[in-house]
Parts: sequence; structure tokens; C-alpha cells
Amino acid sequence: MRLTEQAHALIRPHLRPGDTVIDATVGNGYDTLFLAEGVGGDGNVYGFDIQLDALKAAGQLLEEAGYQNVRLYQSSHSRLRSELPPDLDGRISVVMFNLGYLPGGDHGIVTTRDSTLPAISQSFQLLKPAGLLSVIAYTGHSGGREETIALEEHFASMDLDSVQKLAWPLHPATVETGPRLYVIQQR
Repeated sequence: MRLTEQAHALIRPHLRPGDTVIDATVGNGYDTLFLAEGVGGDGNVYGFDIQLDALKAAGQLLEEAGYQNVRLYQSSHSRLRSELPPDLDGRISVVMFNLGYLPGGDHGIVTTRDSTLPAISQSFQLLKPAGLLSVIAYTGHSGGREETIALEEHFASMDLDSVQKLAWPLHPATVETGPRLYVIQQR
């Protein structure tokens, strides 16, 4: 099973109609569509990507599926809290990250630890109790290994009284290649 499918399988039971969720790295929109399906027409989905091509592809996918409850932002995931309405702090059910580069896009445009770590910290401020953070990280692209190591160090330093690790990679970040799935639940 692909990591995106594993992430969806872990998140699906936690999505409720009417929830508010975030896709922090929209890409081609498949996670955004998954979230929109999970929260239904009464829910809200906020999506972020720095690339206009990604937002156009995702917008078309969502339009074809009939979802109008998604707001897409051409902005870095590091700006989640400054872009979103302030009343969302502590009200988000799920935040998903699928790091790396846009599949089929410019592989030179990648997520980095400098934008991802602030976005992860902001996500925990946005999550409600029992809310989920899902991160898929890739080590094989330029800067991906460093980003993954920084993520693991950040997650390892977290207070386990405030979070629960639901999914964790079997191999340490010292492995040169390979994607990793992290799913963390806010307590």
C-alpha cells in the first residue's frame, strides 16, 4: 500500500461531516479531494501551495468532483496561521503534508525544513484536541534528507503528554532514500 493510501486509511476514521481541515501542500489535489470527501459539503477545506500550476490542477479536480467548500491559497505552508481566519486556532481536525516537489512539475521547487518546521509548529496550534497531523516526507530529492532529519528531530523533542504518535517510520532518517509517513494525534 502506498504511503498516501496509508495516510488516508489512518485519517479517514477521524474525518466528520462539517469538519474543518487543511491540506498544507496541495500538489495535484488528491489529498485535498480526499479531505473534501471526508468533511462533505458542510465542511471546510483550506489548501496551500506556492505553485499556481498545482492550484489550477487541484481546482479543476475539485470542480469536476463538485466540491465548492475548498479555499486554495497560493502561499507557502509556513504562512498557515497568517493566511487563515484567526478563529480557526484549536478548531482544525486534520492537517496533511505531502512534502517534496509537485509530481509532474519542476523538481527544483521543493519543500524545505525552513518552511516546513514553522508550518508543523503552526499546525499544532491550529489542531483541536484529538486532531491529526499527517506528514509524508521524502529523502530522495535535493534537501529532502535534511528536511526529514529536521522533522524527526522536531518530532522527537515533542512532549508525549501532548501528542500521540499513530504512525512512525520503521527506518531512521539516516537511510539515504525512501519516503516516510508520520501521523501524530494532538491530545
